[in-house]
Amino acid sequence: MAHISRLHWLPVAGLLATLTIAGAGWDQAEARSARTPSPRAIHGPSYRPPYAAIVIDDKSGQVLHEDHADEPRHPASLTKIMTLYLLFEQLEAGTLKLDTPLPISTQAAIQNPTKLGLKANQTIKVEDAIKGLVTKSANDAAVVIGEALGGSEEEFAKLMTLKARMLGMSSTTYINASGLPAVEQVTTARDQALLGHAIQHRFPLYYQYFAAPSFLWRGAEMRNHNNLLGNVKGVDGIKTGYTEASGYNLVCSVRRDDRHIVAVVLGGTSNAARDTRMRQLIEANITLASTQRTAPIIVEGKELDSAPVTAMAPAPTFVPASAHSKPVRLTGPKPQVQAAKPAANPTLQAADTKAAPRPAPRKSPPSNKTSTGIMVPETIANTALRQSQHVERRLNLPSSP
Repeated sequence: MAHISRLHWLPVAGLLATLTIAGAGWDQAEARSARTPSPRAIHGPSYRPPYAAIVIDDKSGQVLHEDHADEPRHPASLTKIMTLYLLFEQLEAGTLKLDTPLPISTQAAIQNPTKLGLKANQTIKVEDAIKGLVTKSANDAAVVIGEALGGSEEEFAKLMTLKARMLGMSSTTYINASGLPAVEQVTTARDQALLGHAIQHRFPLYYQYFAAPSFLWRGAEMRNHNNLLGNVKGVDGIKTGYTEASGYNLVCSVRRDDRHIVAVVLGGTSNAARDTRMRQLIEANITLASTQRTAPIIVEGKELDSAPVTAMAPAPTFVPASAHSKPVRLTGPKPQVQAAKPAANPTLQAADTKAAPRPAPRKSPPSNKTSTGIMVPETIANTALRQSQHVERRLNLPSSP
């Protein structure tokens, strides 16, 4: 289909009470990020946004470091992690596909930078919108997604807040899909660590987009704002953010030597200061993390398969959720699915029974169970393999050593 009006209005399960935080006025528009690895700060020496940080061991659930981790802060563009979480849900459910065109409204097109420069009454493919959010932190693409999934950005923000509650993010309230300034849009370092943990375990296939260092948009290369990608061993995402009131934020996932941590820094005084602090937290805590999983992976109140996932490796085979199966991550060889045999003709079967004695019962064909013991229907397995190969080709991620 060349054009769509509205895709799918998702139900809102009641309004949640808005968490009101006395703020210091409206923030300034999100600044354009410089392309140099360590851009200069744009503020004076007196700039001191409120700081917070946390480091969590993903395998044990233990908090390795925290500093004001439960104090309210503005998320800025970390908001887009939740926007992508809800989008990944629709991709997994099959409501959307990577090449589905999303309509661009006037409201989306007029968003403040950073943006892709989308034009009203045109469309953008889902995959381009994902890459725009991950690398460019594009506010116009975020609004396009919000309007497509919620009908309006305001309704979509309610869905975001509802999902936050389902994930246990009790101190987070979303007002928009982009993270542009809003006094009542608040979060905590602990909540952002929880979201960073959840999105990669819930969507291991789509999570790999966060590791993309750049993408080509209309002939121009858009570099990822996360300067730690490719510069700090084991970093595979996740997202940066900035407004004047929030300071420079970063949620970071690191896998190194069978260890996995999720770290959050909120309120850096510059990109360089934030990145330096994140490096310090990574090096001080990664060796303290467990090499064995001792805590179950629980997302939205459900325990997920705890098989390890390496985001920088080629995408693992992923079986999406359906009415008859739960998400499964396969880390071994691709499953060999037994093809279904056509049903026998009852008339011929009856004739054969009269003409000859009934043969001995045949052995059951090999089961198409995965290593987790869960049946994988052929159609779902084939779809998952195609999706995995599709994302691998588009991301062109290197294989792990």
